[in-house]
Amino acid sequence: MRILYFTSSDSPHDQRFLKAMVQSGHEPYALRLTPLSENKNRIAGVHEIDWDGSPRKMAFTDIPRVVRQVKRIIRETNPDVVHAGPIQGPAYLAALAHARPLLAMSWGFDLMKIAQKNALTKWVTRYTLRHCAMLAVDCQAVMDQATRFGADPANIVIFPWGVDLEVFSPQAGIAKGKELRHQLGWGEQFVILGTRTWEPMYGMDVLAEAFVMAAAKEPQLRLILVGQGSQEQKIRAILQEGGVIDRVWFAGRVEQADLPGFYCAADLYVSPSHVDGSSISLLEALACGRPVLVSDIPGNQEWVEEGETGWLFEDYDESSLAGKLHEVIHSKELEKMSLNGRHLVQEKADWNKSVHTLNQAYEKLVKRNKR
Repeated sequence: MRILYFTSSDSPHDQRFLKAMVQSGHEPYALRLTPLSENKNRIAGVHEIDWDGSPRKMAFTDIPRVVRQVKRIIRETNPDVVHAGPIQGPAYLAALAHARPLLAMSWGFDLMKIAQKNALTKWVTRYTLRHCAMLAVDCQAVMDQATRFGADPANIVIFPWGVDLEVFSPQAGIAKGKELRHQLGWGEQFVILGTRTWEPMYGMDVLAEAFVMAAAKEPQLRLILVGQGSQEQKIRAILQEGGVIDRVWFAGRVEQADLPGFYCAADLYVSPSHVDGSSISLLEALACGRPVLVSDIPGNQEWVEEGETGWLFEDYDESSLAGKLHEVIHSKELEKMSLNGRHLVQEKADWNKSVHTLNQAYEKLVKRNKR
């Protein structure tokens, strides 16, 4: 099957989808708003479409030019399916280009946050959902939001993006995790891991505030922060002024292959995100057998049941998070959470099962289009 995969750039998620298409025997064409640079590693079997795209932030006046190019690319590639997302970006442009059949794929934040930003984003969202043949979402919370914007539930397929259970497992990361703790001198400490991007929607400033509060009462508490972002200066200032920056390790950007070691170095994974569908980093942590403590937003509540597969705290509330940290540190349920979380992901978020669901969606679209 020839698939035109239209996306924003080249995230690890994009790479996973494209690799899965190749492994499934499809012929994927990758179209990106920001074209892939020459120094990027290209995926064998994927046809990268070279075009001028939209190298800067797209303005309203750019849309007609870009849509004309998308129409041309669709004619030249003649795909069986156009798979495009996020909703207000590639999926919207594909809808304007009359892509047929169009599988619009939500990335979570597009429907849970961007769609509600203003009147224009609401209109764009409704237009895209009306003009796609099928919508793919990663959880019930995102599906519910899509239906509020007019999507037909009969044309929505739910599949968690899932994780590779061999790559993300306690066995795969334990040796590197122990080595990392040894290097940090934190063998006997209680280590928290945060991996979310340091942007306002992910609430890492809330984690920093809560860590200051909790560390004042729990001297054994340590924190590993993976990633970067626009709030870096703010987060560092919170930790510095709180007198706990010497208990924090800033790991910077971490390669995907190294993440299992980081998860397994931690006693607890924390995500204070304000917006999520099915968070991949949450699923990765669960797959690695890490107990989790996350904000009580709908996307997280689908995976974390209080006291069974992890703990929840009140979104935006650093006091709630600090109180939960104190509870978790002294909990005798950590091993139970570890086992339950791993089992949950095995049952509901196996990447191989997710790929099968996606392939079934492609087949359904192609059959419909031939009628």
